[in-house]
Amino acid sequence: NFGRVGKGLFFEVAYNQPIERGGKRAARVALAEREIGVASASAEVTRLELAAAVQRTFLDILIAQQIQAIAEQQLSIEQGLQSEALRRVRGYKDPLFVETRAAARVAQAQIAVEQSRAKLNNARDALASFWGGNGDDLDVVGELVLGGNQKVELAEADQALEEARVARASAAVIVEQTRKTQDYTVNGGTRFIKGTNDIALVAGITIPLGRFDRNQGNIERARAERLRLELTAEANRLTRLRRLASLGAEADRALSRAEAIKSEVYPRVAKTLAQVRDGYNRGGFSFRDMQDAADAIIVAQDKWLTAMIEYRDLQTEIDRLTGRFDASIAAINEGYTQP
Repeated sequence: NFGRVGKGLFFEVAYNQPIERGGKRAARVALAEREIGVASASAEVTRLELAAAVQRTFLDILIAQQIQAIAEQQLSIEQGLQSEALRRVRGYKDPLFVETRAAARVAQAQIAVEQSRAKLNNARDALASFWGGNGDDLDVVGELVLGGNQKVELAEADQALEEARVARASAAVIVEQTRKTQDYTVNGGTRFIKGTNDIALVAGITIPLGRFDRNQGNIERARAERLRLELTAEANRLTRLRRLASLGAEADRALSRAEAIKSEVYPRVAKTLAQVRDGYNRGGFSFRDMQDAADAIIVAQDKWLTAMIEYRDLQTEIDRLTGRFDASIAAINEGYTQP
């Protein structure tokens, strides 16, 4: 700094040091620790989301395998129908268009097989992409219906994140409360007076009165934010509980529907096709009757797939809400060995 004293100039070098009061530093440290807690809890939730994505992709492969098996079975059926149709057309028992229609159905079945193989390859590539691998190297074996004891409680990670956010908001309230206490500022330095070449030491202290600045507005805002997070955390917990109960019932219905189709509907439509084919060979049915019987098998298989896909979606969400495939950071570190 510089200025004028009388008719002379002075130059001053000073140092200012605020003295924090009211526990401001400790409050800031506590807030930083709560921020770390939120980051750690967020990592736990992110890992749950990743586990759910991997599980869904894994089940996508199993479903794609089923689709391919169904498509190949349907191709085999259509080829069998084509052979029988050709025999009757060559024997002048059926018109020529029956041969054309049978060939068209075989072509459609072949396209379905190719599409199912492409879908399976895409599903394998999607799963391998989680670790940067190659889907061609995957040999996936598993069951669409996962066995074992399933958790019925909500995942701890979601609630831990909510609690970490509330704790951070509480720490922010304390920070704002400490700011209502005014800080002192001490200063000291050297002053050189040019006219007389005198040197003087100067010192001072600044003490704000703080009579009208008690930081009440920011304190109330921080408290309101904490209350909002507390209410939101409880509302989210109840929402997850209700959703979990609903998902369990829906998953049971989807699985029951799929099992009923597989055990009751499919055997009957398969038997119907066999009976119609036998009657067709004896001249008792038309090729159209065989088409209808074969289409009934396709419809049953499609309904089974629809039910299993619904079950997959529901079960994946259930496992995400319960944290079934969660692994804590500590457990991961314990199982990791440095190469």
